[in-house]
Amino acid sequence: MQAWQVHENGEPSEVMRLAEVERPTPGDGQVLLRVRAANVNFPDALLCRGQYQVRPPLPFTPGVEICGETEAGRRVIANPALPYGGFAEYVLADARALLPAPESLDDAEAAALHIGYQTGWFGLHRRAHLEAGETLLVHAAAGGVGSAAVQLGKAAGATVIGVVGGADKAAVARELGCDVVVDRRAEDVVTAVKEATGGRGADVIYDPVGGGAYAQSAKLVAFEGRIVVVGFASGTIPSPALNHALVKNYSILGLHWGLYNTKNPKLVQHCHEQLTELAARGAIKPLISERVPMSEAAAAVQRVADGRSTGRIAVVMEEAA
Repeated sequence: MQAWQVHENGEPSEVMRLAEVERPTPGDGQVLLRVRAANVNFPDALLCRGQYQVRPPLPFTPGVEICGETEAGRRVIANPALPYGGFAEYVLADARALLPAPESLDDAEAAALHIGYQTGWFGLHRRAHLEAGETLLVHAAAGGVGSAAVQLGKAAGATVIGVVGGADKAAVARELGCDVVVDRRAEDVVTAVKEATGGRGADVIYDPVGGGAYAQSAKLVAFEGRIVVVGFASGTIPSPALNHALVKNYSILGLHWGLYNTKNPKLVQHCHEQLTELAARGAIKPLISERVPMSEAAAAVQRVADGRSTGRIAVVMEEAA
C-alpha cells in the first residue's frame, strides 16, 4: 500500500515521503480499516517536528483522525494507532473506540467531526459549562479547532466573538456565525472586545493559540469567567499569573481531550452521539476548506503548520471520492 512516512524530524514538506510499504497487521483488539478520508490536524505537524506529546518510533506515518471503512463495509470514524497514521491507504485502530460516521456528513466532513469537535464539546460543556446567553470568545476562530468551537457555541445559544488574523479569515468567521469578528491584524483585540461587551468581557474564552492570545484572554475574561486552555499553536506556552486569577475571580481550565479515551471512554461515546444529533439537524457542519488527493498530503500538512489554512484540509482517497 501507499503511505506517507517520516524518517527524520523536521518540517512536514521536507520530511514526509510517499512510499510503498507493507499493509499493517492488526494486533489484539485492533482492526484494519481502509482509509476513505484523513483530516489534517496541527498535531500532525508537531509529530513531524518531533514536538508532540506522543513520539512514535521512526519511521512513522502521521495522520491522527480518519473516516474509514471496515472489512464488512461499515463507515466509521477512528484515531489510527501510531506509527500507522492516517495518511495511508490502510490503518490500524482500536476496535472498541470506533465511532459510526454520521450519515449526514460525507467522508471528509466525518473525518473532521472527531478531534476538533470532541475537544470543543468537552471544553465548552464538560469543562467550562457554557450556558445559553453567555458570551464566548474564540481565538483562531476560522481555524479547524476554532471553527468547531464557534459552531458549538452558537448551537448552545451563546453570543460568539471570533478573533482571527486577516480579512479572508474574518469573512470565514462571519460565515460560521460569529456575532462579532475581530481581526487582530487590523484592530486592537482587547479594545474591540471590551467595546463589543460593554466593558464586561467574555464569560468563556476558548484558546488553542497560547502566547499573546492568552495574555489578551486574561484581560478580557469576565467576572467568574473561564479560560479554556486547548493548545499552543503560537508555539509559546504562557505562564499565567495566578494572583491575577484570584483578583478577578476567573478559572483557568486545562483540556487534553485524549485523556478521556482512557479515563472515561463512555463520555467520548456520549459526546459523539450529541455531535451526530447536532450534525443531523444542521446545527454543526465541519468546514472543509480543501479536499486534496493523497499525493498532496505533505503540502497540506505544511499549510496547516504555517497557519495558512482555514477550517480543515482533508486528504481524500481516490477510491472513496
